[in-house]
This record gives sequence, C-alpha cells and structure tokens, in this order.
Amino acid sequence: MEWLAGKVMLLSGWSRIALAVFAGAIGALALPPFGIFATLFISFTLLVWLIDGSTGNPGGGAASRLRAAFVIGWLFGFGYFVANLWWLGNALLVDAEEFAWALPLAVFGLPAYLAIFYGLATALARAVWSDGIGRLAALAAAFGVAEWLRSFVLTGFPWNAIAYGAMPVPLMMQSDAVLGIFGVTVLAVFVFSAPALFGTGKGKIIGLAFAVLLAAAHVGFGAWRLNVADEKLASGDGKKTTIRIVQPMIDQAQKLDDTNRTEIFEEHLRLTAAPLKDGEARPDIVVWPETSVPFILTENPDALARIAEVLEDGQVLVTGAVRSENAGVGVAPRYYNSIYVIDSDGQITSAADKVHLVPYGEYVPYESILASLGITEAIAMPGGFTAASSRSLLTLPGGALLYPLICYEAIFPGEIGPDVERTSAILNVTNDGWFGATPGPYQHFQQARLRAVENGMFLIRGANTGISAVVDPFGRVVQGLGYNQKGVIDASIGGKYILYWSNSSRRWYFWLVVAFMSLIAVSSRLSFNSRAN
Repeated sequence: MEWLAGKVMLLSGWSRIALAVFAGAIGALALPPFGIFATLFISFTLLVWLIDGSTGNPGGGAASRLRAAFVIGWLFGFGYFVANLWWLGNALLVDAEEFAWALPLAVFGLPAYLAIFYGLATALARAVWSDGIGRLAALAAAFGVAEWLRSFVLTGFPWNAIAYGAMPVPLMMQSDAVLGIFGVTVLAVFVFSAPALFGTGKGKIIGLAFAVLLAAAHVGFGAWRLNVADEKLASGDGKKTTIRIVQPMIDQAQKLDDTNRTEIFEEHLRLTAAPLKDGEARPDIVVWPETSVPFILTENPDALARIAEVLEDGQVLVTGAVRSENAGVGVAPRYYNSIYVIDSDGQITSAADKVHLVPYGEYVPYESILASLGITEAIAMPGGFTAASSRSLLTLPGGALLYPLICYEAIFPGEIGPDVERTSAILNVTNDGWFGATPGPYQHFQQARLRAVENGMFLIRGANTGISAVVDPFGRVVQGLGYNQKGVIDASIGGKYILYWSNSSRRWYFWLVVAFMSLIAVSSRLSFNSRAN
C-alpha cells in the first residue's frame, strides 16, 4: 500500500481538499442507522496520510505545517459533520415559511464550527508528528482531547463523537462503562488509524499488534460482561416495576397547530388505556414523551381530571410538559421544559425542569449582544424556555426515584451526577419528530442507551415518534418501538449492575489514556528528531 500512501501524501489543490472531505464523510456511515464501523478505518487511514503530506509552505517553518494540518483536520471534520448532521435542517422545514432562511446555518454552519475541534486535533498531533506509530498515538490523544472540549465549549455539543462509531452494538458498548466516550475515542482513533502503517513501513509490526490487542480487548471485555449480565441482574433485590411507554406518533406540524391540542391530548389518553396483551402485568408507571401535554397543566384542572379518570388506582403518569412560573407583577412568566409525576387522583406529586437547554431551539444565547448587533433573525428563532439552576430527581409514590434527562440532555455524559446511584432508572423523554425519517432519531437513541451502560442503570425512553424503548444496564433493548410506529411498550425493569467505575473514575482513566498515548507520541518524536540529526 506504499504506492497509495505516496499518492495521497502528494495530492495538492482541489484533489487534496476533496479527499479530506470524503475521508470525513465516509466515516459517517459508522453511525446509526448504518453502523458500518469499518468505514472509519478508511477515514482515519486517509487522514494520517493526508497529515503526512501536510508540509506547509517551503521555508514556512513549524507554523506553516501546523496551519496545513489544521486545514486538513477542518476539512475532514466538515465532511464528517455535514454527512452525519444534515438532518438538522429538517427541523427548520417544519415551519419553513418562518425559518427556512436558517437552513444553510444548520446544514453547513454548525458542521463548519464543529470541524474547528478536529482541525485543532490534527494541528496538535502535527506538533509531535513522527514517522512511526507515534503519529497514530498523537492523533488518538489529540482527538480525545478535542471531543472532550467539544462536550462543553460554548454550551457543548458532543453529538456523534468518534467513539459512537466504535460501539454500534452492545457487544462493543461495554468499554464505555470503564473509559467513557472520550477514553474510548482515544483508543478507537488509534485502532482506526492503524492501517496507515501498511503504507509507511516503520513500526508496522508493533503498531498493528497493539491495535489488534486493543480491538480484541474491546470485544473480549464486551463478551465477558454480557455473559455475566443476566446473572448480575438476577442477583438484585428481585423487585420489578412495570412500565408502559406511550409513543403517539404526532406529526410535529400538528403539534404546532393550536386547534389540535384536545385531539392530541386525548390520543395520549387512548393509548394509555389500551388493553394489555395476555399475561402482561398492569403498568405501575405510564410514560409520555417530551412536551406531550399541549397546554399548561396547572392552568387546566380539567386535563388533570381526565388523567385521573384514565389512570387506575395506584398508577402514576410521568409526562413531559411545559411548566409556567409567575416571575412577578408586570414581568412575563417563565416557562420551563419539564417532567411531571401525576398520581391516579390527578395530583402533581413531583416535577423536574430541564437544565441543559438547546441553543436557538429552546433559548437564544447572547441575546442582548445579538440584538445590539442588529441580528434580529437569530433572536426570532424558536425559544423562550428558562433553564433550571440544578437537576431535580423525580420522586414516585413509595419513594422510588428516577433520574430525568429531557431530550438532548442524554447526549452529555457529564449531565449525570453521582446522585444517579440513588435512583431506580434513568428516564429520557424526547420529541424527535422535528427531524423526520432521518438518521437523527437513530443517532439520538444510540447515545441515550450508552448512558445506561455507563451508569449500570435501566433506561426508560419515551419519544413522540420514536425510538422509544426500555434498555437494560448493558445497552440491550428489552422492549422497543421503532421510528414512526404508533403504540405502547409494556416492559418490566428491576435490578442494577453495580459498577466499579463512576463518572469521576472514567475522567481519570480518560486522562491516563491521553497521557499514555502522549508519552508514545513524544518519545517517538524525540527518537525521530535524534535520527534526523
């Protein structure tokens, strides 16, 4: 493959730009709904060779080389994010008359911003680049740090981190419990880059052997963990809770039409009361998706009465709803994206508000600055919600607790704090109807189910148009409803897998992996410089 590596390294102009974008774009096939993780071997092999050829301007020195590497990484990232996030534009077409102008910002603007992190990664790696496996280690460490930064800079958006491409099925998800998304990213990038060694002979045997060892450990650990999964779950306290998840499949345009509110509400109630299949236990908890209730419940006692009519004695409804709060005389009320717990008497017994809001979807960041600059179109984007100052747990009758994550909060590993250990399950309610029949709902579901793996908890996920599911602590779907299917899921949860790893320990392991790869990279660079001199 040396001839191919040579051709890639020597590319220039538009051919080089096109290949960098293609290398990123083809990697998107590793993500749901495709899950062809092998495409990332092509992506990162090409990326390594492209960086090998990023020499910058003759006589331009180190700064020129770093700029050239940044450009390659940015082009790679732009191709990757356009290919896996193009569906975001669908949300703007729901009300096209009002928001179609922002389509290029969603389809190309956000990927252009996210690609900066990958550009920084390749520039950082290029600073300690060498001719052996050290350059793979440098790229791996740099991508891990870039994905970590992407999770919180400017409110964060860690959607489709490279690690997700390495974990398409439960067998390959278990490493996440130990290393977390960012630690898995580091090792995955090294493995996916390893075929580049076939094109540059130095360090081939050691590098490929190490990559094979990492891949075998990844799969082997998954096989071992799944082998003991049922035994570990069975060793719990034996208590089972029966859940009914309602997936109403309400078209987003209908949800925005005020004339449909009563019909939408009654459809949720009809599904809630749907008869059980033979042998199934009566649900203890009924779950409705995000913002299912199409009006302010606290201002509509008749709606609470209707809920009480449908629920059987002792049943509980957990539903997404908009909550209003009086901010004072002469001040507009605050609105929160919330979850309510409602008992069979129609009483709201517990509530939790969303903490991490979607920028330009639920609120407008830097609104005053944008207004002063006269950027009124951005201020007119959908929004109007207030973020909760802290996360509240949902308390069920009897004292059991649920850990609430609303919509895209589930993509942030750091949104789950240590108090998750006190809860019975993670609850994720969402409305992916904004995105239509695109890869978006599938990608969102995969990321949510990995929160179950990381925390050793059952995940209860209710989505308006799908994908709704009950997921066990090992990422396996117990019961589920696919996208665009109307109906209910009845399933039981019970038992936890007691983890030896916490979010805190995963952060330490991530930095240890980064330090290990950095040590290899720097040592290789020093050896390379020594040979060059």
